[in-house]
Amino acid sequence: MGRPKATNSEARQRILETADRLFYEDGIRAVGIDRIIAEAGVAKMTLYSHFRSKDDLILAVLKYRDECVTGFLREAIGRHLQESQPPLRAFFAALREWFETPGFRGCAFQNAAIELADPEHPGTEYVRNNKKRFAGFLQGLIEQSVGERAARVAPAIALLVEGAIVTAAIQGKPDAVDIARDAALRLLELD
Repeated sequence: MGRPKATNSEARQRILETADRLFYEDGIRAVGIDRIIAEAGVAKMTLYSHFRSKDDLILAVLKYRDECVTGFLREAIGRHLQESQPPLRAFFAALREWFETPGFRGCAFQNAAIELADPEHPGTEYVRNNKKRFAGFLQGLIEQSVGERAARVAPAIALLVEGAIVTAAIQGKPDAVDIARDAALRLLELD
């Protein structure tokens, strides 16, 4: 007996989840549409009825990943805030959790920007906007921790975080988050 016929939204979600997993594990350029179709268990027409091209799928996956990462960070930060940690420390604790997840391969947005290489690709533009939103999110946490004076050091802390992500992916261990946290706290004179 075969699988029950999936609704369009179920099929679209399965395609997004499959493409997200494969792009993150193996790279955007290394994963072909046929592999996504096979692993998602959909017909080629189903994929193309939801996404006109691989570039459209890449952009949709980046948006999907953005929602997932944002949700993860908000939930993890919330748990650490309940443990009475200040917002910035809660953020770095959440970052450590992410670095320790099985299969951690760094930031999907950093990876996508490098792989896509084309500054005009819609995915590259999405990554740029994602990083601006992320920096704004981080600035908000910093302001919650130390107030308005954070504006002058928030960009430096964002660079520390981005560097910690790359370093953790390269080294295969989460220790870079502690270095970034300690440097950020020194910048903010919070340690």
